[in-house]
Amino acid sequence: MAGANAFYAQSGGVTAVINATACAVIETARKHGGSIGKVLAGRNGIIGALTEELIDTSLEPAGIIAGLRHTPGGAFGSCRYKLGAIEDNQREYRRLIEVFAAHDIRYFFYNGGGDSQDTANKVTQLGSRLGYPMVCIGIPKTVDNDLPFTDSCPGFGSVAKYVAVSTREAALDVQSMCSTSTKVFILEVMGRHAGWIAAASALAQEKRGDPPHLIVFPEVPFDEAALLRKVKKTVEARGYCVIVVSEGARYADGVFLADAGSKDAFGHTQLGGVAPALANIVKAGLGYKYHWAVADYLQRSARHVASANDAEQAYAMGRAAVEFALAGKNAVMPTVVRTSDEPYRWKIGEAKLSRVANVERKMPKSFLSADGFGITAKARRYLAPLIAGEDYPPYRNGLPCYVTLKNELVAKKLEPFPL
Repeated sequence: MAGANAFYAQSGGVTAVINATACAVIETARKHGGSIGKVLAGRNGIIGALTEELIDTSLEPAGIIAGLRHTPGGAFGSCRYKLGAIEDNQREYRRLIEVFAAHDIRYFFYNGGGDSQDTANKVTQLGSRLGYPMVCIGIPKTVDNDLPFTDSCPGFGSVAKYVAVSTREAALDVQSMCSTSTKVFILEVMGRHAGWIAAASALAQEKRGDPPHLIVFPEVPFDEAALLRKVKKTVEARGYCVIVVSEGARYADGVFLADAGSKDAFGHTQLGGVAPALANIVKAGLGYKYHWAVADYLQRSARHVASANDAEQAYAMGRAAVEFALAGKNAVMPTVVRTSDEPYRWKIGEAKLSRVANVERKMPKSFLSADGFGITAKARRYLAPLIAGEDYPPYRNGLPCYVTLKNELVAKKLEPFPL
């Protein structure tokens, strides 16, 4: 496969550092130009492969590619598009192989979460079945930090840092006005099934009793009475209460506090905003004046406050993916292996895609406090290094400088493929 082209795609929700991974893939491939030809990126993720919209990254100058390392968002476009089982979607999987064959693509780098690792694994299987062997390497990415076999997921550390910083700053605001104004502030963060991001807000605490005073996790069945008791006790003792709630908070029967009644492209329940739902519970139960905020896209795009460790690991995963492929490895994903908490040290490991695919890693019970509204010292030891270090982008006129790619497409060779 010497000299064959590579395909790279971004999948799912983007992060503050996913482009650092893209930067690493392209820069590392360019260093091995004799082994890998061009890196063709999918326009809007895997959809770009199906529609044969392939971006020729070789047309981008080295300086622009280097700028991806500190640019948030998804430089080539991402998507939420699940291919599913090969048996049910043979038409789409066969189309992928046809496009790859037409453009001499033998390397497939898929940058995403559990669903993406599943797709990469299936492309490997189908390629072999059809006589078109592919080297498929999954690259971890998810702000939810819920991939198995890796100590942390690129993208999470920066979200965790943003949420911890925002919690501390908002708490100072609420504390300043609580005697005559807002008593309860609620911050909603991402995390459908796993409460890693919500847990990171606890890093804002410097001493016992500091905000956030309550954290509501998806892993802990929501107990309205217990929450109201703790909110009341906190307001009476401190004058105010700060709550961080994961979007996936749910009752004991599994129903989300904020079920919007619809499904997304992956079949996940569409959530309609847990912060206002929780605010209404507090208002009805205690009558306190409240404010709520939803971190939403801000938390996953805040490159200006990214974790240096996160940015470094995101780049390392992209570099390792290319090196794995050139070393003959296939159907694997590079991982972060922690070797020490203090000082924080890590190395590159690997996991088989077949074991990673469609597996969600939730917060372990040992990370949750006895009352279910906080984290333990063990969780703090795990989380603290992931937000460490600053990696500011360059600034001009008071604003961060981010790059924009030309994203020129290669000429199509096949008939159109309606999705």
